[in-house]
Amino acid sequence: MRNARLRREVVTAGGWRDFAGLAGALVALVAFFGLTTDHFLSVANMQTIANQIPSDLVIAVGMTFVLIAGGIDLSVGSELALSSALLGVALVSWGWPLPLALAAALAGGGICGTINAGIIAYGRVPSFIVTLSMLEMARGVTYLVTDSQTQYLGQNVERIAAQYSFGLSWPIVIATAIAVAAHVVLQHMRFGRALLAMGQNEEAARLSGINTSRIRAVVFCLSGVLTGVAAILHTARLSAADPNAGIGLELDAIAAVVIGGTSLSGGRGSIVRSVIGVIIIAVLGSGLAQAGVQEPVKRVITGLVIVCAVILDQLRLRRG
Repeated sequence: MRNARLRREVVTAGGWRDFAGLAGALVALVAFFGLTTDHFLSVANMQTIANQIPSDLVIAVGMTFVLIAGGIDLSVGSELALSSALLGVALVSWGWPLPLALAAALAGGGICGTINAGIIAYGRVPSFIVTLSMLEMARGVTYLVTDSQTQYLGQNVERIAAQYSFGLSWPIVIATAIAVAAHVVLQHMRFGRALLAMGQNEEAARLSGINTSRIRAVVFCLSGVLTGVAAILHTARLSAADPNAGIGLELDAIAAVVIGGTSLSGGRGSIVRSVIGVIIIAVLGSGLAQAGVQEPVKRVITGLVIVCAVILDQLRLRRG
């Protein structure tokens, strides 16, 4: 009985009405830029957008789990920079083979996520404070590891970002596979149902036998590991490890996930809608750039879109 109830709650969190509305907004946005710019609907531009979003998509998957649990992770941008730096330094300075360098990048994100998880889940410290601290520490370690210098990697990592088919690269294939796996976990596995129940009412979930501390720890560890994966995809696309990479990435990830309908209060979210949120952010950025909108104005427009998404989220909650 309890599992059936939790399953219904998960299905409600990914309601088709919200999904259709979000997809309609994306179609309208694409149509608008297609009519107002010359090359937005070109195949080359669509391929460019698709090949630019894999790292953002992977980060958004982890952020979706974190927000559903009622937390927040402000450290993903700095963790991405640190993981990227470890990959670059391992290849260039330490002379490690690519598999070991990739493992170092994943370990960087995983260790940061594990530290966050331990303090948040078992130290009972608010995730905002812990991840804000990690944001600063991971960025500082990144500058120390790289001596604040960009590592140019060239062919060492270019094969990771090689073209797969139809002008799309391997990173978008990898990111899509991760999103599909995360969707299955959230919608069809016990962990996903328990996560959603915990986000809706942690005390009730605990009394029903759910180990809420363990779930919260797993979520933040997962966010760290996925950040390491995103760092690999990001570094491969640019063929360089920049110590300044990922600045502001946490805000972009939160924006995409919130636009996708995941509640900042926890207990409600969908991987599919988060993916659409990432695409909306990417389409908005590309369309505004092609329309000749200056960067300050782009930020204002993006901020307004986020505010509108949060307002709509609160209205849905009040109706509920």
